[in-house]
Parts: sequence; C-alpha cells; structure tokens
Amino acid sequence: MNKLLQDVLEAHGGLDRWNRFSTARAQIVSGGGLWPLKGLIQDAAPRQMRISTHEEFASVAPFGQANWRTSFRPDRVAIETLEGEVVKELADPRESFARHTLTTPWNPLHRAYFNGYAMWTYLTTPFFMAMPGFEVREIDLVEESGERWRGLRATFPAHIASHSREQDFYFDEKDLLLRRHDYQVDVAGAFPAAQYVDRVVDVQGLKMPSRRRAYVRGPDLKPVRDLLMVAIDLSDFEFS
Repeated sequence: MNKLLQDVLEAHGGLDRWNRFSTARAQIVSGGGLWPLKGLIQDAAPRQMRISTHEEFASVAPFGQANWRTSFRPDRVAIETLEGEVVKELADPRESFARHTLTTPWNPLHRAYFNGYAMWTYLTTPFFMAMPGFEVREIDLVEESGERWRGLRATFPAHIASHSREQDFYFDEKDLLLRRHDYQVDVAGAFPAAQYVDRVVDVQGLKMPSRRRAYVRGPDLKPVRDLLMVAIDLSDFEFS
C-alpha cells in the first residue's frame, strides 16, 4: 500500500475502525439532469440506502412502490418486496447496457443497477482501495480555488462493478479528506464526470461527505457547471 493511501485512510478514520463494521446505512435525496435524459422521473423524496462494507452489495428503499426495494450485486440486480419476494430480476446486468449512449432510455432495473454500484462506491470511499484486487497509485495533484489536491488513481478489479475501470480521487493537501472524484460513466456512453464532495460529517469516527455533485467533465479536466448530472444529499449515516 502506498504512503498517500495509508495517510488518506487514516484521515478518514482509519482502516482498523472501518473493519469493525459490516454494514453502512444512509438517507439519500437524489436529483440532477441524468434522470430526464434517461426518461426517468426522479422525485425529491428521501430513500434509505444500505450497503455491505466488505463485499459489493447494495439496496435502496422504497423503489418504485412503497413496499419495494432493490437488491444489487455485480452479477445480478433485482427489485423485490420488503419481504424478499422477487418482482423483477436480471442476471449479468452490465451486458444490458451494451451500445448505450447518454440518451438511451433506462428501465427500472438499469436504474437499480446504476444506483447500486454508484452508492456502494461512494459509501466505501476511500476504504475500498484497501480491498484485495485494487491497484492504487499516486497521480499529479490538481489546484482548484487556491487549494492543492493530491490524487490517487484506483484500478478496479473485474469482479467489482463501478462507473469505469479507472477512477481518480483527489484529497485536500492539508487534511487529506476527499474533495473530488473523476470517472467515466461507461453505462451511459462513457461520458466523463467530475464529482465534487463536501460537507464532511463524522460518523462513529469515520469521515463521510454528505453532499455530492457530479458534472460533465471537459477535456481540460474542468467541470461544466451548467451540466449538473447527479446531485446527492446524504444524512442519518449509521455503521453497524
């Protein structure tokens, strides 16, 4: 493990503390321009997100109906009742995004898959980088608003679903807390995104950003502020 990653993990609460927990929960409110591009209606109602911290599993409720939830794993996504009865399911869901562009409509299972892998990635950052199979190296820092942010590039193993195989994470040079997350959204035409995070809160000794805003990223690595694709506000975190 490289030195910057070690320091980043410690700044976010430490790997020993993270390893005490197996589940994370949070309330989320989502918005942004991606949903109408996909033919979806995204309301401002709060939803409950639950993930496993050491394996890739996620579920959000309610989803579609008051008594429905999602069940996401990389090789299967499902919509089910709160009692566990399957409503719809799809094996090998990544294959269903073949030849998709930014404006290709999504069905509810597409949406459930995207939500599952994205929220798992966000709620486990930066600790997933210490899991087996991840390759992490330091990259050039960036300067924004008079601040210097140090970078880590994470290469995801094939068995972990996420936005793209390579993703870049930038941490404030002073406190080493996450400030920005860059990636390509491969399931939506591979458009480049720059996601900014802030309003960091302390949750049982772990540092978690409670606001995320993802913009289309220009060729100069600058965000296109008029193109807000995804907005997520998080609250009521709990680890167990």
